[in-house]
Amino acid sequence: MAAAEGPDSLRARSEGGLGGASRTPHVDVDAIAREAREAVAAASTAAALEAVRVKYLGRQGALTQLLRSLGTLSAEERPLVGAAANEAKRELEALLDQRLAVAQDAERTRARAAARPDLTLPGRRPPLGIVHPLKRVEDEIIEVFAGLGFSVVEGPEIETDYNNFEALNFPKDHPARDMQDTFFVPGELLLRTHTSPVQIRTMQAQRPPVRVIVPGRVYRRDIADASHSPVFHQVEGLAVDRDISMGDLKGTLELFARELFGPRSKIRFRPSFFPFTEPSAEVDVLCFLCVGDGCRLCKQSGWLEILGSGMVHPNVLRNVGYDPEEVTGWAFGMGVERIAMLRYGVDDLRLFFDNDLRFLRQFA
Repeated sequence: MAAAEGPDSLRARSEGGLGGASRTPHVDVDAIAREAREAVAAASTAAALEAVRVKYLGRQGALTQLLRSLGTLSAEERPLVGAAANEAKRELEALLDQRLAVAQDAERTRARAAARPDLTLPGRRPPLGIVHPLKRVEDEIIEVFAGLGFSVVEGPEIETDYNNFEALNFPKDHPARDMQDTFFVPGELLLRTHTSPVQIRTMQAQRPPVRVIVPGRVYRRDIADASHSPVFHQVEGLAVDRDISMGDLKGTLELFARELFGPRSKIRFRPSFFPFTEPSAEVDVLCFLCVGDGCRLCKQSGWLEILGSGMVHPNVLRNVGYDPEEVTGWAFGMGVERIAMLRYGVDDLRLFFDNDLRFLRQFA
């Protein structure tokens, strides 16, 4: 059959059966097929083989154009040339597929070799993480009080109403409970609104003297904005012993301010109210930016509020089984975020929780 004949037999038939013309369409098929085979043999990459395919089998390719010109041939030539051209096309497609598979495999091998790490090269040091600014400030606060002989204690973040409120002199109908909007959880429990419940747990577990520092995370139902967050961090201090006075509290906090904010720091006490201390005081530190002259940071007052404090209320001592006639104590509590914002000049609390590496890298 004509379709099974190769280009050589087609050439022979064209030279004999078609009158021996010096150049016929059969000869064109053979020449194109031979030229295509040579081009495939010379191509060594997938891109080069694709160029050969386009040149001979593409829409404007030589074999494609030859097949489109069959209508111009005589009735005798048309089936012979058509069969030869289709056979040459199938052979070229099969040859291209075979060579393309070999070329692609070779290219993948070369790519893997190029990507393979050179084990003789020196290693790359992985990037180091940084201590979060809140953790850094918390550690500095703890370090100051640890140097004064305070022990670090922690407690659960899910607390009982008794430890969080009642034992700290917050009766159930006390209006001061409205000062701390609370997250309640099933089982008459709540997310602690301050670290003070750890004071209760500590005093229940040991007899005086007590000197502890309590870092931890606390929760209140606040809407997140530049100065509020439903989750934040506190550090609380407690000292209970015989003959402890407000003067001891002031001296301790003065030392703390100098260690944290610099040797020129000073503090002042302002009367305040907390249910668990009596008397109670807010503590301000001399603005470390303007040193009391007044600036944007301290809102022209020269002072920065940093913590609340006071003498432990006698009712709190009684609630843990201490005799307020025998021992006294003082306590203080500060927000870690507040201290960090003052230390680093951060004006939006949310930056500490956004995990934006551009912000955090500044503290490397």
